[in-house]
Amino acid sequence: MALSTFLSLFKLSTFLLCLLILSGTTSGQLSANFYARTCPNFRSIITRAVNTAVSNEARMGASLLRLHFHDCFVNGCDGSVLLDDTANFTGEKTAGPNSNSIRGFNVIDTIKTQLESQCPGVVSCADILSTAARDSVVALGGPSWNVVFGRRDSTTASLSAANSNLPGPGSSLSALISSFSNKGFTANEMVALSGAHTIGQARCTTFRNRIYNENNINASFATSVRRNCPSSGGDNNLSPLDSTPVTFDNRYFSDLINQRGLLHSDQELFNGGSADAQVRTYSSNPATFSRDFASAMVKMGNLSPLTGSSGQVRTNCRRTN
Repeated sequence: MALSTFLSLFKLSTFLLCLLILSGTTSGQLSANFYARTCPNFRSIITRAVNTAVSNEARMGASLLRLHFHDCFVNGCDGSVLLDDTANFTGEKTAGPNSNSIRGFNVIDTIKTQLESQCPGVVSCADILSTAARDSVVALGGPSWNVVFGRRDSTTASLSAANSNLPGPGSSLSALISSFSNKGFTANEMVALSGAHTIGQARCTTFRNRIYNENNINASFATSVRRNCPSSGGDNNLSPLDSTPVTFDNRYFSDLINQRGLLHSDQELFNGGSADAQVRTYSSNPATFSRDFASAMVKMGNLSPLTGSSGQVRTNCRRTN
């Protein structure tokens, strides 16, 4: 009787263990050691490629960071933003916030090619994006954070979600708070993540109305920016998002206090509203900003990833397998 009971319990425990293993395979889980056996050198490959790209063009660091954001805010961190349109497929690249705006695809292609030569079909495009974003910030003097891996790539994309989920340069403070809240971020995390605009540049078409028609702007700053952004034409002319656009620091917040925010959405963070105090804190405490930004980026990278048997690992980030 005792032996029979033991065998029954043994069979039950074995069955439950199999279910647990199967469940783990199906649902998956992000892990710092996900590629430890299958592609142990993947981090150094990505870091080296990012450092080379940023060394060749500092602005590329901001572009790779933004690419990760534009991926994760549309149906999660699944690499969908990288998919090209085809005759039978519409991706996200032609969405209003992305068209003629997001860039860095060639850097991702280079990284993917190098990884495929070392460990074919192993490292996902979504994981490349999350790692490249972190490495870009570090390359420009910003903080690092722990990136976990195991994301898989989507076989679909959503043009409509890209158009509706990504906050625009004309957004109000309340719209920014709402947009980030819809993705699970607090208002404080939204302000911290907006600090990504301490690097990079923006196109004239995104800030023309501000420099010609808004009053909460430093007059000399507006005059200087107008030189490269006429009232008509020159839509793609670039201006820096803060006064140190190739260094990841807290200057963005100091500029806001001095009414030198380039985008309307930037200056909304310091315009007599609920975010003013946090902007002041970050402008005087760079370490606090760096800590909060890094923490929010960890959260960003965990937005609805595909794991386990969901999605795929694309061999070419621009198209499904």
